Amino acid sequence: MATKKTATKKKTAAKKSAAKTPAARKKTAAKKGAAARKLPARKKTTKKKALTPAAAPSPRVENPRAHALARKIGNLLSDKKALDVVILDVRGMTSYADYFVVASGESDRQVSAMAEHVLITLKQTEDLRPIGHEGMETGQWVLLDFGEVVAHLFFTEARSHYDLEGLWADAAREKVA
Repeated sequence: MATKKTATKKKTAAKKSAAKTPAARKKTAAKKGAAARKLPARKKTTKKKALTPAAAPSPRVENPRAHALARKIGNLLSDKKALDVVILDVRGMTSYADYFVVASGESDRQVSAMAEHVLITLKQTEDLRPIGHEGMETGQWVLLDFGEVVAHLFFTEARSHYDLEGLWADAAREKVA
């Protein structure tokens, strides 16, 4: 038994002495150094200050062409007996449109017919096509995107549910008769 202990002690001593060689020391130092290295501390973020005049929303810039298009869409909707046609002036409040035209119909077929009437008439008279349109199949909420003017045509219950006029309460309103 005594021989086994001394043999084990000799092996451990040999391992310790091998770790003291220069190459082994570099390897262990590299392992320790990698673990000890830390990423640089992140800078603390400060709270954002109030909007400066340069970062404030853009003022309402006149756009007579977009306003004329919104009025034309409103009149076309009135031709198809749309209810409560309103033009919302959202210039300076949103970046994707200057005017919203909001109208409602008494049935889903009427809403789809109103949308189709606007699309066909603007295509024929002014060679104007929408950037996109959605909801023609269901007739609950039809969206016609003409860039600066976006028309929202609702089924009556859907209009009261989504309440776009309440969402854009700060926007100037123009009623179309």
